[in-house]
Amino acid sequence: MNPDDKQMLAVDFCGLKMDSPIVLLSGCVGFGEEYTRVSGFSNRDVGGICLKGTTLEPRLGNQPHRVYETPAGMLNSIGLQNPGARYVVDKILPTLDLSETRFIANISGSTVEEYAEVARIFDDSPVDAIEVNISCPNVKKGGAAFGNDPEVSAAVVAMVRKATSKPIITKLSPNQTDIAENARRCIEAGTDAFAVINTLMGMAIDIEERTTILGNNMGGLSGPAIKPVALLKVHQVYQVCRDHGIPIIGQGGITTPEDALEFLIAGATTVGVGTALFYDPLVCKRINRGIVDYLKRHGMSEVGQLTGTLRLNQAKSACEVCKDDD
Repeated sequence: MNPDDKQMLAVDFCGLKMDSPIVLLSGCVGFGEEYTRVSGFSNRDVGGICLKGTTLEPRLGNQPHRVYETPAGMLNSIGLQNPGARYVVDKILPTLDLSETRFIANISGSTVEEYAEVARIFDDSPVDAIEVNISCPNVKKGGAAFGNDPEVSAAVVAMVRKATSKPIITKLSPNQTDIAENARRCIEAGTDAFAVINTLMGMAIDIEERTTILGNNMGGLSGPAIKPVALLKVHQVYQVCRDHGIPIIGQGGITTPEDALEFLIAGATTVGVGTALFYDPLVCKRINRGIVDYLKRHGMSEVGQLTGTLRLNQAKSACEVCKDDD
């Protein structure tokens, strides 16, 4: 790709210069090195990489099965298997080529205090930003997910904000009543950006055994099946973010340049790619090329000109439609 095309793809995200609007999603690329052994793949083709979800202490994760393919998607129930935050900072980060792209830690916890402690550990590391996964169960509140309650979501963000000076990206769950209100509360608490959306909850059943297929019974649904939901949620969150200058990583089922463009138009500054990598590790090159071709075709000089340019139809009421028919 020539220098002019690269310039068209460059974006500013929370003050971080990214060479592409594509961000590789947490849980899909390990700690950033898994796909580097695939011929033709390069971390330099993406703007950032969200590292595997990390907790304070090591976790073995859920019992198998952990992954199950579904029509137009995938269920996963890994259970945040990871070696612990201190090990990641001391042993894994030093092995990465941090000059290739932006690296974003993804943190989780079972209490608000644990989120803060993990954030403090990553604050003293070379990662560029911290993504906060608030879809985890809150053990002090009976197991309800942090991200499903705006007040609790804001409490997590506020604690993490005190623990780090790095940009905070709050990863919002679609499994809640009012995602826009949650976003508003998280902005007040100090988040710098959002990732929209996390996976939807789903289940798969073995009809012969009449049992659930996943070892944890339920898991997160990702892939093209959730794209229409994700687009709506990005649009809704953007209505809250646009006046505050808060950027969004739009994600959920992106597999083509056209998918990525839809998310940008809906209000995303960058776009997340995850499940598509499992069957097309070189998909990012194709998405970058398609975005550049679109920008040239529409006389645009940079990808940022697309963000939030959605024009909504002026819907008519039922009475107006009846009147037109008469």
